[in-house]
Amino acid sequence: MRSDLDQLYRDMRPYAFAIAYRMLGSVSEAEDVVQDAFLRLAQSGDDHIGSRKAFVATVTIRLAIDELRSARARRENYVGPWLPEPLLEDGKHDVATEAETADSLSMAFLVVLETLTPPERAAFLLHDVFGYDYGEIGTILGKTEASCRQLASRARRRVHDDKPRFQASREERNRLAKQFFAACQGRDMGGLIGLLAGDAVLYGDGGVKGTGINRPIYGRANIVKMLDTWFRQGERLGVQTELVIINGHPGAKFLDPQGRLINVISLDIADGAIQTIRSIINPDKLTHLGPLSPIGRRSNTAEWTADTPEDRDDH
Repeated sequence: MRSDLDQLYRDMRPYAFAIAYRMLGSVSEAEDVVQDAFLRLAQSGDDHIGSRKAFVATVTIRLAIDELRSARARRENYVGPWLPEPLLEDGKHDVATEAETADSLSMAFLVVLETLTPPERAAFLLHDVFGYDYGEIGTILGKTEASCRQLASRARRRVHDDKPRFQASREERNRLAKQFFAACQGRDMGGLIGLLAGDAVLYGDGGVKGTGINRPIYGRANIVKMLDTWFRQGERLGVQTELVIINGHPGAKFLDPQGRLINVISLDIADGAIQTIRSIINPDKLTHLGPLSPIGRRSNTAEWTADTPEDRDDH
């Protein structure tokens, strides 16, 4: 019995985490939900493998809905823009094994999902991403098939209106990202202007503990000013840039001279230009990625500050 549970955990954990992470946009919350789901499975005493799999999916979704309802109140009072916790393509979390589910992992997609109610989010993800039929979804959510169909349809319309279109190939996205970070490091402002879309936007998520910008920055000229400030400070502090894949899209992580993580930046690229830049420096959202640097934290605001140039001129 115990060996069967251990094997089921190894087999099912990536799938359960994939569901929980897309529901919550949080690595730490998703891991808690998955652990709780398997704990309940172990306590259930059910010996049938098939029903165990259904049990894990059902409990994962229900726990994620409960967690999301409580998390939404916290996110409404969040300091500055709220962004999902980043997943790096390092083999630790296998949440996009199928090509058709890859875009549902992107930062942009997860941000759109935040506009849905928890039941809408669950019905939409279960049907459109994970391939459950509405009868199965009804059993999981404790609702009628017609109600689940309506929930998913309402969510789909909202997602369709805001869903990003990533038309560039992975090779093109990686090439543009490499050019972008090289231009940042080389302080090539003209090169950056040429890589950014005219309506580009920069978001910074520092929460209470990090020094992220507390409002979005719009337009190429304003974004380039901000990037110039960041990378000028980074050069002074000996910050290292390492290109990585974040939530299936190109980005970079930034390390202090001791190799400790400061922040990550992800890029949305479409139509041959960088559309959105997201910098996550809130330490609470980076702990799963390794040792963290004191640079960029509120207790160390003299270094790697993320205020806009306009904000600093006011002080």
